[in-house]
Amino acid sequence: MKDIAKRFTQNPLLSPADLPASREGLQITCLLNPGVFQFEGKTWLIVRVAERPEQKENSISFPILTETGAIKIIEIPMDDPELDASDARVINYKGVDYLTTLSHLRLLCSEDGHHFYEPENYPLLVGEGMLETFGVEDCRVTLLENKYYLTYTAVSDNGVGVGLRTTTDWINFESHGMMLPPHNKDCAIFDEKINGLYYALHRPSSVDIGGNYIWITSSPDGLHWGNHHCIIKTRAGLWDSKRVGAGAAPIKTEKGWLSIYHGANAAHQYCLGAFLMDLENPTKVIARTEEPIMIPTATYELTGFFGNVVFTNGHVVHPDGDSVTIYYGASDEFVCGAEFSIKDIYSLLKFN
Repeated sequence: MKDIAKRFTQNPLLSPADLPASREGLQITCLLNPGVFQFEGKTWLIVRVAERPEQKENSISFPILTETGAIKIIEIPMDDPELDASDARVINYKGVDYLTTLSHLRLLCSEDGHHFYEPENYPLLVGEGMLETFGVEDCRVTLLENKYYLTYTAVSDNGVGVGLRTTTDWINFESHGMMLPPHNKDCAIFDEKINGLYYALHRPSSVDIGGNYIWITSSPDGLHWGNHHCIIKTRAGLWDSKRVGAGAAPIKTEKGWLSIYHGANAAHQYCLGAFLMDLENPTKVIARTEEPIMIPTATYELTGFFGNVVFTNGHVVHPDGDSVTIYYGASDEFVCGAEFSIKDIYSLLKFN
């Protein structure tokens, strides 16, 4: 399989040891899957920070949020017959699924796009209310009409859905609740209206009929969404045979709306690919890469909290209109960067 990514020599850009935990009693296990935006002349990441207590021998412990925002620690003996801890990310106890970590979103910025630091006086974004008690994850950021739209995965024992918050200054936020109900994630709003409508990619899931496919939806106001279409499905025998999901806001090009997406196979190897949508009717997919544009090859992509993973939900398109910096999560533990050429991505697209 071909890999056209030019990885930063500084990778990983961020590791768990680079940031302090949000509170005493927790430690950062993973930094991953940053949303990306430009603000006040800098490149910003809104990084998913996953935390849990220090683990003790012969037990597993993890935090959850209560509805009031307090943190509760649950500890379970490893030999409990009602515990299934075979997945590093999710456990099942007495028939209920829990995340092994609790995630919040944290803002970091950079003058050069390579060296990031945590600025003062910006808030952490944490779960709020009963629909976010297991945390908030994997934020995508879209700047549209001077307002930033934050779409993120909202997790609780009610399921996994898409939360929506907006801001103009990154200090004050307005919460719009759950934009798309469970089970849904990987939501990216287009950064331009099309024929007067807002558009967004998203990924509903079914455990019975259907699959983990990419859909598109539209809205008259950016808050109420409908007119859903399934546009990208998994492909048997290929690198994206098990699940697919959108990356960041699609890139407007002369050929169409270019979306970088992730796909995974049955062995849980996550790679990146691309597809192209019609400029006037983005429900119409006109091209797609058969091979991935990036596969896990570097050590930090192959080994970590959950290895063999490259996953993006944020990028910066440079003024030349061709080069794109994609920031990505590697092995669910590190934040990394890579350069791509849109022309190179075009060369891998198979047009319908």
